[in-house]
Amino acid sequence: MFGLLFRILRFFLVSAVVVFVLIQFVPYRLKNPPVHDEPKWDSAQTRALVVASCYDCHSNATKRHWYTQIAPFSWLSVKEVRKGRAVLNFSAWTASKPLPPGVIAESYASGSMPPSWYTWLGFHPQAKLTKQERAELLAGLRKTFGAG
Repeated sequence: MFGLLFRILRFFLVSAVVVFVLIQFVPYRLKNPPVHDEPKWDSAQTRALVVASCYDCHSNATKRHWYTQIAPFSWLSVKEVRKGRAVLNFSAWTASKPLPPGVIAESYASGSMPPSWYTWLGFHPQAKLTKQERAELLAGLRKTFGAG
């Protein structure tokens, strides 16, 4: 009885390892196109905070962390960055669709950005700002993009 259970468990474990290795060859990687232009920031501090907390998904300067190179996490990362760049790309500012005034600041103020799962799972520890930094970032976003 235990011999059969052990063989079944070994089969599933070996199969899982083989599938994991094979999916690494699926060519689904992220490319960073050139940076064209950026918004006119109200201060260098606002830009630094935006770079720390928003640029991984909303710019052409996405950092490639080790976990974003391993499938299936790489697939999720590429999907989320493409989605983020489509909505708002700080590296192609004049080519981006303009958002109504205040949308960027209010998305941050409401807590919808960054998504809670993004920081909760530890995917981007730099996006976790202190309370003071969050207040500074929100003020800077409102000065740069309007308050709505």
